[in-house]
Amino acid sequence: MSLRHSLVALIGSLLFGPVAWAAEPLSSEQIYSLYNQANEAFRRANSITQNPDQAARLYDTAILYYKKIINEGGIRNSKLYYNLGNAYFLKEDVGRAILNYRRAERLDKSDANIQKNLSFARSRRIDKVGLKTEKRVLQTLFFWHYDFSIKTKFVLSCVFFAILCISLTLILWFGRSVPATATAVICGILLACFIISVVLEAGNQKRLVCGVITAEGVVARQGDGQNYPASFKAPLHAGTEFDLLERRAGWFHLRLSNGSEGWIPETGAELI
Repeated sequence: MSLRHSLVALIGSLLFGPVAWAAEPLSSEQIYSLYNQANEAFRRANSITQNPDQAARLYDTAILYYKKIINEGGIRNSKLYYNLGNAYFLKEDVGRAILNYRRAERLDKSDANIQKNLSFARSRRIDKVGLKTEKRVLQTLFFWHYDFSIKTKFVLSCVFFAILCISLTLILWFGRSVPATATAVICGILLACFIISVVLEAGNQKRLVCGVITAEGVVARQGDGQNYPASFKAPLHAGTEFDLLERRAGWFHLRLSNGSEGWIPETGAELI
């Protein structure tokens, strides 16, 4: 610690008590080394078939290094969360696997591997919570809004805008023709649809907070306290996803995909 830092720490300790200095952020070399060590531990765990305990310890090591890169290195990308989800899944922690696949999906919705592993992890959870009929219909009719990533929709918007401009230029230069007019109309409609979709999704990402149950089982209650009656006949299990409605003094007020609501202790879940 430098002389200046020592003096500041001394004065601070005299005035306010002990001073805790923030840890230095990881360097790029440290991040690269941790990533390689995590991948190596993950590969070694996959190669072990006769000793499940040793494999579990290696998955724990990989998880520790991946999380250190995220928390101390400040690195957040879809590949990192995808690897973390894989490590949790192979460790049979379905809740945290889905949690990290969802975090990866938020960063890259178009990655087929993320979607495949997320779908498979969802098939392994205990709770089977369906979608509300209205939402299922909307997802079918407006599949491009729900299935495409915001980046993909933005790129397509740019493409349709460029084609629209070319079509309008041709119409101005050579007069109206059926191909040019039809192209302009179609591209104009598609452009409007994708722009609206991008705006809506960007707003939802800022406003909507989602989470995943990570405890093996947690009782959802009708209020934020253990004395309230249970909201459902059975506990919620690891991997169940929800939208966060409210957060209050150690409790999450959640809504499931079928529209039902309840309160759970925040120790039983993590937010995406």
